[in-house]
Amino acid sequence: MAFFLTKSNVEDKKLGIYVHIPFCKSKCEYCDFYSIGGGRDRRVTDDYLQALADHIREAGRLAPEYLVDTVYFGGGTPSFFGADNLEKILDEIHKSFRLSIEAEITLEANPDSVTLQSMKKLVRAGFNRISIGVQSDDDAMLKKLGRPHNFHQAKQAMTFARQAGFGNISLDLMYGLPNQTLTAWKETVLRIVGLRPEHISCYALKVEEGTPLWSYKDLANLPDDDTQADMYLAASDILRDYGYEHYEISNFAKKDFRSKHNMKYWTGGEYLGFGPTASSDFAGKRFTIVRDLHGYIDGIAKKETVLSECEPIPPRERAGEYVMLRLRTSDGISAEEYERQYLMPFAPLEKAMKRFEEKGFAVYENERWRLTERGWLVSNQIILTLNTLQERSTPLAKKR
Repeated sequence: MAFFLTKSNVEDKKLGIYVHIPFCKSKCEYCDFYSIGGGRDRRVTDDYLQALADHIREAGRLAPEYLVDTVYFGGGTPSFFGADNLEKILDEIHKSFRLSIEAEITLEANPDSVTLQSMKKLVRAGFNRISIGVQSDDDAMLKKLGRPHNFHQAKQAMTFARQAGFGNISLDLMYGLPNQTLTAWKETVLRIVGLRPEHISCYALKVEEGTPLWSYKDLANLPDDDTQADMYLAASDILRDYGYEHYEISNFAKKDFRSKHNMKYWTGGEYLGFGPTASSDFAGKRFTIVRDLHGYIDGIAKKETVLSECEPIPPRERAGEYVMLRLRTSDGISAEEYERQYLMPFAPLEKAMKRFEEKGFAVYENERWRLTERGWLVSNQIILTLNTLQERSTPLAKKR
């Protein structure tokens, strides 16, 4: 695998690539992502691979001046799709785009579909980061959630990944689970820390309408909001003590192991998505692909549109996104960046941030405003307030 490998430099326009793999062994009770549970139909798999290859090839011709510095395979369950198929897709990306030799190339994996052989094959193909969906260390809880693995398999998956050569491993956890206590959650976090991953994601369980969990949510004995807040802060304290940087609302990393692909989303970088429901932010427009596997396959084959939406992003909306996304991270927002990039006054936002600072929700450091961990707990309300102020502001360019 050595197609168009290029050393990054500051002049290159950087691009991220996301590939959606909409196949799973089974659907989890809480999952609202677009995926198809059950066995893989070989004909559908082959048709999907062809559609992805054609789509990637076409997009590559439109982005010759870009250097791809992140590639992310999400799902669904990419590991369930098989190492051979993932290698074929990555091979097409290598052929169709200029890929940086320093690129972060990630796949999501469920523990039950991880083998030492598959991990070795993926490393040889060029994958260098893996995100394993552990979710819980309680086997009974995993079964209740519809997860197709147990905790022993999760530990084994990490061992296989490490033995195969992955030096950047992320583990996903969920809190706010049925009957889960604060004490049990703390013990889970400590057990995961003991596995020594480079990166840990902690997500609160969201009960989405249309999922099986939605139908019995009132009987599931889910922790209340205050308990979930305590769980969030407890994880933050534990992981900080063990050397993890809380660099984004739900993400923690050892030094130099932030998720580069996700940081691209949160800092307004450009990216292209492939596969049903995949989103893109490219050349000043945002577009999303249809939530339909067969519609995507047929549309690509017939060279018809496969987009469910496509729209340019006005500067004012970009300014609002800057505030919303950057405040998800520990880097926060800067008055200089905001006014230079969007020609909008920062003063109304700064006045509000000072009020949030008085409440312990924000801090001002190194000429940047960021939210505290307690501020992240109420970030939706904070961002709504800031966006309202931003909508009322007159652009600086109009004042001159």
